[in-house]
Amino acid sequence: RSRSFEDDDEGHLIYHSGDMLRSCISFCFSDGARVALKIIKNIDRYREAALSEVEVLKQLNSLDNDRRYACVHMLDWFDFNGHICIAFELLGLSTYDFLKENNFQPFPIDHIRHMAYQIIRAVRFLHKNKLTHTDLKPENILFIESEYDMEYNREMKRDERTLRNPDVKIVDFGNATYDHEHHTSVVSTRHYRAPEVILDLGWDHSCDVWSVGCILIEYYLGSTLFQTHDSKEHLAMMERVLGPIPTNLLEKTKKRRYVHRNKLDWDVHSSAGRYVKKHCKPLKHYMMSKREDHQQLFDLIEKMMEYDPAKRLSLEQALRHPFFAFYHKSRGSSSRSSRSSSNNSNSSKKDSS
Repeated sequence: RSRSFEDDDEGHLIYHSGDMLRSCISFCFSDGARVALKIIKNIDRYREAALSEVEVLKQLNSLDNDRRYACVHMLDWFDFNGHICIAFELLGLSTYDFLKENNFQPFPIDHIRHMAYQIIRAVRFLHKNKLTHTDLKPENILFIESEYDMEYNREMKRDERTLRNPDVKIVDFGNATYDHEHHTSVVSTRHYRAPEVILDLGWDHSCDVWSVGCILIEYYLGSTLFQTHDSKEHLAMMERVLGPIPTNLLEKTKKRRYVHRNKLDWDVHSSAGRYVKKHCKPLKHYMMSKREDHQQLFDLIEKMMEYDPAKRLSLEQALRHPFFAFYHKSRGSSSRSSRSSSNNSNSSKKDSS
């Protein structure tokens, strides 16, 4: 093959189906297994982030070599003409893409519980190992396989997909940050960004907890809770859903333009104010059923979306929440990802493994 590899103006590798990296891949994976390959732009800051991701993934591989936690598994990596290439196990659709292809119809609550348990265990594993993911969102949670059954919903007059297997894995550790490393002031994708990040108060593991809360309500509703691109509007939406932001957080913020007399500087009668009122409502009003499992899920979400990071639920506490009581009773029978602690009888000990 004579064609040489080249990059486009943005540093992406230009390649053609079938001709790419075959020698590298067969060198890495001689058994012919299909892999997912993440090819990083040939631009310094992207290379640096990718090399940082490789180091995190190496550590996760060694800390979890029996794969008990739902974090994606790196198979190998290499540098190809300036592009860092990371090979992963091949997974299914992201939870966001599944929602999108299913017309943004919500996941059933038993699937939400299963996914939530795996996500929370995996992120707690990161936190125990002094890492914050910082970019948790439905796009970064992938199904292991995304086969589904299709049924026609007569009431809604449309087809609905139900997953056969709701097992998930967390991906994209490019922004994962160790406790001792420099914490950039802004982290997370907008809709999953915690209030302390918006208010520039500094952040720690608890910003991941907020993001997981946002993800769970999105799985329940089928759509993003905070649909906005503006920080002040985002804070106003939080107030509409969760009540007033505590004065002590507003007193401390460096973002003075968001605050007036220790309250959020927001006019509910403006057009933006009307938009927020129309598009958001108090959290409990989103509940579709008064059943106990729905109430437990909303109680969990409310505790994960506590404004004050110091009072926010830890993931250790989240795993002991009544929403997951099923797993305390029957460890090992439901979740493939939680194996070796199943013979502990004391449920508070069970999740310290």
